[in-house]
Amino acid sequence: MVPFWIAFGAAGLAAYPVYRTLIRTNTRQTVSEFAPESHQKKQGTPTMGGLIVVIGLLVALAYPSDSAWISWLVLVVGMAAIGFLDDWVVPRRWPGKRGLGWKQKLAMQVVVAVPAAYLFPLTRQDPLHVGLFALAVLFTANAYNFVDGLDGLAGSIGLLLALGLGSLAAGSSMTAVMAGALVPFLVLNAPPAKVFMGDVGSLPIGAVLGGLGYASAVLAGDASGVVAVVVLALVLIIELVPVPLQIFWVKVFKKRLFPYTPIHHAFEKAGWPESRVVWLFAIAQAVCVAGAWTLGWRTV
Repeated sequence: MVPFWIAFGAAGLAAYPVYRTLIRTNTRQTVSEFAPESHQKKQGTPTMGGLIVVIGLLVALAYPSDSAWISWLVLVVGMAAIGFLDDWVVPRRWPGKRGLGWKQKLAMQVVVAVPAAYLFPLTRQDPLHVGLFALAVLFTANAYNFVDGLDGLAGSIGLLLALGLGSLAAGSSMTAVMAGALVPFLVLNAPPAKVFMGDVGSLPIGAVLGGLGYASAVLAGDASGVVAVVVLALVLIIELVPVPLQIFWVKVFKKRLFPYTPIHHAFEKAGWPESRVVWLFAIAQAVCVAGAWTLGWRTV
């Protein structure tokens, strides 16, 4: 539990100074015009609160207790840098733009994910496993990025994923580090949210969770471990997959396939209170954790 407390303490000490700095520098969220009407009230809420989590992760990684710590460091620093460009540099350098284009962002993520995969102990620098690791990182980083935006949603989903992976990624202290760094952020992100995560936090957190998911599947050594990881990631899959499908459907058929994407916005559009949506997703993630733990019992 030492890595947990190191990350928790560092993130806790950084939380309020980061929050005050975001306010002083006017680092505030610009809500998409395509978001539901109920979401517009979040306009101007400080963003980039994920820096709290990143600081916790980096301080814990300064005291390596995980054989894959170099890969985690590459993912945290590299993905956080991409998030910083998206959240801070682009909107200020080019007023009117909300951030990087998706092609730019994805290309940068590949540049970070591949070296991290190459350095990861379990890949043994095997091209197939390097590719699988990088794919898991890219998928989870972008899926987790979509979860950010509702009060308490990203933090609670991330915490539950870290706890679930803790029972599957045997021997990795990074699950405890992730959980410890997320708790102080959740204090400020709890409703009504004083701060949101931003890409600077969601991308590195999602990337590390993806790497841990890959490790869980490899360590299992059989199909049950892979299925357990898929079950654990069901909420993220449901959040991410409809987005490109929606874009394709609109471009080809000139109409929506889903009422709104990401899917949590569809519940908002249907008139659900935000708190109910967050609770629904948190409960669904908890059930997925239980299911994954049951399926992965033999791998622990």
